[in-house]
Amino acid sequence: MKKRKKYTWLLLLFTSYWILGSIAAHAKPGGPGSTIKTVVIDPGHGGKDSGAAYGNAKEKDIVLDIALKLGNYIQASFPDVNVIYTRNRDVFVPLYRRAAIANKNSADLFISIHVNAVARGVVQGTETYILGQHRTEDNLEVAKKENAVILLEDDYHTTYEGFDPNSSESYIMFELVQDEYMEQSAMLASAVQDQFRIHAKRIDRSVKQAGFLVLRQTTMPSVLIETGFLNHPAERQFLQSKSGQEHLASAIFKAFKEYKKKVEARSSFNMVTETSGRNSPISNNSPDNNVETTSQNSTNIYFSVQIASLSNNVEPSAKNFKGEHNVFMQKKGKTYRYFCGRFNDVQQAREEQKRLKKKYSGAFVVAFENDNLVPVETVVRKL
Repeated sequence: MKKRKKYTWLLLLFTSYWILGSIAAHAKPGGPGSTIKTVVIDPGHGGKDSGAAYGNAKEKDIVLDIALKLGNYIQASFPDVNVIYTRNRDVFVPLYRRAAIANKNSADLFISIHVNAVARGVVQGTETYILGQHRTEDNLEVAKKENAVILLEDDYHTTYEGFDPNSSESYIMFELVQDEYMEQSAMLASAVQDQFRIHAKRIDRSVKQAGFLVLRQTTMPSVLIETGFLNHPAERQFLQSKSGQEHLASAIFKAFKEYKKKVEARSSFNMVTETSGRNSPISNNSPDNNVETTSQNSTNIYFSVQIASLSNNVEPSAKNFKGEHNVFMQKKGKTYRYFCGRFNDVQQAREEQKRLKKKYSGAFVVAFENDNLVPVETVVRKL
């Protein structure tokens, strides 16, 4: 038992260094509310890695066809959007390289496309994953299967700091991970599942969370899409057909279009409101202001900067948040959100956001009314 605990802590130590190093090396400026200029589409597997296979149906071929169709849809409708593929032919691309392509090109969105399969049963339908700690064993198994591609890479132990995709203990690291882009990723994932259900007439297996390495290493909103199950006869036929692939690609495109519209509408509004504030900021210098959403504003309306969203409760003290003394927390469902500072003026919050981005690349401005999160534009109108 002692040996196992020692192994776990060593694993956590190494993976923490790996995560932080990856983020520091590839973090891009900007964040929520940005214009969508670059999209990276990632057809899973390829080359010596066939992915899921059933008879003559191979995941690597199906997802490449869907990915290319999706890219064509985006380029035809939005010629100003730069579409980049992690692969556009049947070649093997290491997992870390896929994320590196997105980070190097400062992508605004990362879409990884896959096909599922199970050894037994007749399960069918689509599911879209965002980064997070698995909630069920099924989710863990999907992550293990997709992460297992690293076993085909040379010296993967060094590249991934000893991460073992087949060991459940390795996935403890995802409990420590804060996903700066969870909200945006979930927005896109939800739109994808809606379009699969409405447009492509697929069975909706919902949005889920799991520990995918390829999503962990990206520094932008990211989703991993499982477009169906190869082991199901009818679904396999649909996935292999030109019509089926077009329906799936079209559904993902419609979701992308919806997501792009929402994000850019938010960005447009923020550009207008950045200079609208006239009030002085609420004091942001008092040490250890660690109260849970207790308003310091007599109007009960204020702005803040969200710096983290976690699945576990962490004390909002300076030692846990890179020396920041003005952190407070709000819990919503099973998610703990952490904010820094309280301001009357949206411009002051923007300035604080710029400072915090040096520590938290995904920091973004939020608004509160009566200690409840509300859209920033709603508060600006009231002020």
